[in-house]
Amino acid sequence: MASTSRVFRGCVHPFRRYLTPDDTHDLCVLCLGEEHARDVLEGAICVHCERFSMKKLRSRLSLFSRKEGQPSAPHGSGPAAAEARRRMSSWCLQVDLADEFWEGLSFSRSYINGKQEIMKWNGWGYSDSRFLFTKKGQAEFTGKRYRLSGLILPSLKDWFEGTFGANLQHRSPATPSLNLSAVAPPNLNQPFVEDLKAAGLVVSHDPEDRVFRAHGTELTSLCLAESFQKIFWFHLFMFYFIFHLWEICCHSDVEKIVELACKHNVCLIPYGGGTSVSSALECPREETRSIVSLDTSQMVNFFFSILWTSMATDNCLITHLNEHGYCTGHEPDSMEFSSLGGWVATRASGMKKNIYGNIEDLVVHIKMVTPRGVIEKSCLGPRMSTGPDIHHFILGSEGTLGVVTEVTLKIRPLPEYQKYGSVVFPNFQQGVACLREVARQRCAPASIRLMDNEQFQFGHALKPQVSSMFTSFLDGLKKFYITKFKGFDPQHLCVATLLFEGDRGKVLQHEKQVYDIAAKFGGLAAGEDNGQRGYMLTFVIAYLRDLGMDYYVIGESFETSCDALPSLLHRCALSVCRPLVTQTYDAGACVYFYFAFNYRGLNDPVHVYEQVEHAAREEILANGGSLSHHHGVGKLRKEWMKESVSGVGLGMLKSVKEYVDPQNIFGNRNLL
Repeated sequence: MASTSRVFRGCVHPFRRYLTPDDTHDLCVLCLGEEHARDVLEGAICVHCERFSMKKLRSRLSLFSRKEGQPSAPHGSGPAAAEARRRMSSWCLQVDLADEFWEGLSFSRSYINGKQEIMKWNGWGYSDSRFLFTKKGQAEFTGKRYRLSGLILPSLKDWFEGTFGANLQHRSPATPSLNLSAVAPPNLNQPFVEDLKAAGLVVSHDPEDRVFRAHGTELTSLCLAESFQKIFWFHLFMFYFIFHLWEICCHSDVEKIVELACKHNVCLIPYGGGTSVSSALECPREETRSIVSLDTSQMVNFFFSILWTSMATDNCLITHLNEHGYCTGHEPDSMEFSSLGGWVATRASGMKKNIYGNIEDLVVHIKMVTPRGVIEKSCLGPRMSTGPDIHHFILGSEGTLGVVTEVTLKIRPLPEYQKYGSVVFPNFQQGVACLREVARQRCAPASIRLMDNEQFQFGHALKPQVSSMFTSFLDGLKKFYITKFKGFDPQHLCVATLLFEGDRGKVLQHEKQVYDIAAKFGGLAAGEDNGQRGYMLTFVIAYLRDLGMDYYVIGESFETSCDALPSLLHRCALSVCRPLVTQTYDAGACVYFYFAFNYRGLNDPVHVYEQVEHAAREEILANGGSLSHHHGVGKLRKEWMKESVSGVGLGMLKSVKEYVDPQNIFGNRNLL
């Protein structure tokens, strides 16, 4: 019964400062039924608890509604429930928290149902969103979540077949659903499990739950999960549901879990949004202990004008902050799914860092639970001269030292004005020179991203079917002007996408300055629509990789930062690696490389992919590039850590790990 009552109490816990015992009882009646509610409140053993599964609780919460005439929970009926419903609605209005309260239940409900119900287990993103080719050979993007959703993409088929030599008749479709019988049983540490249950913590070793949380979204993990080559290593994985939206109540629970893990010598792997692309979430092959995936996705808390949260996803942050007129401005490519704790753990960077900064610039305070205890600063002052900054031990630690439970971030008022833009350049070199001048004059917009010709061709292939003859005529006229009148070669031109934010007057002034600089390097303004489409392309490009895998094409991206951009691009932009400059700095830039190939007929395409990336990474490091700008190291790139930070630097990191975690409880084996 402890598990069930703990889960339910989490729902009302954020409002306990307002709740009387009668209020708590009323809510229990509506969700659990009067008899069960009484037992929960009194702490007695309920005769129904052995049969009261999480599934039933989910169902009852899903059906529960405060609106008259709507279905209520199965046990929320009868005179007692009717009176309880009336009192609870009155209570919500009295404390002026009705919206927050019911929104809180809705938020919890969505996570209780499990995000694996709406997300792919073997691919990127939402299950209802994907590129596909119809029987007529037309490409479309399904779902309703993106600007491209539901639209016909007439040019994608030709681009896809021409670029990769793919054939729509040759398919290698993904496994539609997980074969649960193929998943090896968990390696349980039973005393640890019993202690967790006694503490009221929810544990799952369901095969679907374990597999979903045992990999990230990098190509190698998805291929291996699909083929079950590594299922043997997916041991015990745990749901950690915390239903608290307003008061911090989850930190102490994490402390308890870490304490029990140390007691029973089990391995913990923190799990946030599951968007890792560095093999950070994979279970180490050499690990023989029971492995626990600590799902922290319910640790969400908001405080007035300052945000204090642990593992909220960016969608959650945006929604709550925007309602109050604020934003963080941090928008990584994975913003829909990644978590705040993950941003901290990987030293993340956002697409609008030119205005808002990277994650290290936004962080005010961090609290982390380690096997040695809790790490945090004594105050929230803007700057401290107290030796090395302990935040920088946590930032980029990738789950090797502990669990991030609380983060305080800087927030800003929502921008008054936002405007997209784009510029076409005759070639990539002139585009790079323009970005350098923009950086030199310190006038970079919120986002400025330069795509080479291959990226431009790809973006053009994703252009939706035009709605009218007039629109088609205008597009043709623009193309004629650029290629014939201005003499741009379609096989060499490139495009920069722009996003301006801020005060309207300053944005317009800023926009003119950037376009004036672009004109000096042969750039032509290409319109807002192209800029917006290019910016939004970031959020759907990973779905294209899944499409490729359905037709024997595998691909991946990797990134780096460097100070000598032309040299790096010249040496590393091989025929399989196409560059994209995504961010600029005073002393360099961030560059993405994309590569893909047709693997039909290859015995081990993943090995070929690993060879290509290994060679590209070696070339990047040899030419002054970094090991990673924002994806992190994980297990995928840790062989180069010594080269990247020096032997002494690596020894320092190992010494910190040995002191903070002598039993290697956080044993994901990332970084070191």
